[in-house]
Formats: sequence, C-alpha cells, structure tokens
Amino acid sequence: MDAFDSDIVIFSTKPGALGEWIRRTIAQSESLLGSVLLLPETLSWTIRHDREREGAALRLLLAKFDLKEVDLDVADAATTLGAKYGLRAADAIHLATAVVWGADRFHTNNRKDFSPDITEIDIVHPQSLGTQDLSDDRHDRASRLI
Repeated sequence: MDAFDSDIVIFSTKPGALGEWIRRTIAQSESLLGSVLLLPETLSWTIRHDREREGAALRLLLAKFDLKEVDLDVADAATTLGAKYGLRAADAIHLATAVVWGADRFHTNNRKDFSPDITEIDIVHPQSLGTQDLSDDRHDRASRLI
C-alpha cells in the first residue's frame, strides 16, 4: 500500500518529468492511501483561484484514494512522530496516517522534512530527474502556483 503527501498529489497534475513519474507511480500502486487532509491541502487553492481544470483533475485522482480520517490513533501517532522528527502538524498527520494504516511506502517530494532518518516507514522521493527535480524551495513556490 502506498501513502502520499499532498505535494505528490498536486504535482501529479503537472506536465513534465516529475508529473509523469508521479502519475506512473500512482497508476502502478495497488492501493492508494492518504489522510483526509489531502482534500484541503490540494483543493483550496484551485477553488480560491477558480482553477476548475486543475481542481477537476485532483478530485478525480483523490476519488481513487482511501482517505482516512484523523482519529485518536492517528493524532496520537502524529504527536509522537512530529516530536521525534520535528514535523509540522499537517506533515505529521500525513506520515502518521501512513504508519497507523500500515502503508508500505510514503511518497513525498519534501526531502527537508521527510529524511531517511524516518524509520517507521519507507520514505520515497521522486527518482532523480536532473533539472526537473524540485527542491523544497521550488516546491513551496510551485505548490502556490498550481
């Protein structure tokens, strides 16, 4: 089972090598898992800026996910993981959802916060894409520009 961070879901709608790699990864996954937080994190910008095409593509993709609520088990795990790895609340919830629900892998492009030091689950970053690979700074700007 594969769990996904919001940045990976957002970039799946983009043209280019990163978007293609993410779409291929998602298509090859037997089971897609994510936190219900994927909805506001991926769709708010498209609604606010009337970007219907991007919003529609994200909704179709998210419909394929088993989106899990933030229950007490996930919140407790997020508290522990957030403290252990210095994660912001939303990142800790995404990671905790993956861990609590037994995902094999957690896909993210956020190398800054999701380092190889995380041992509870395999962290998967996009394959090396040369100049197409996004650094965290470019990710932050690009996610605001969907």
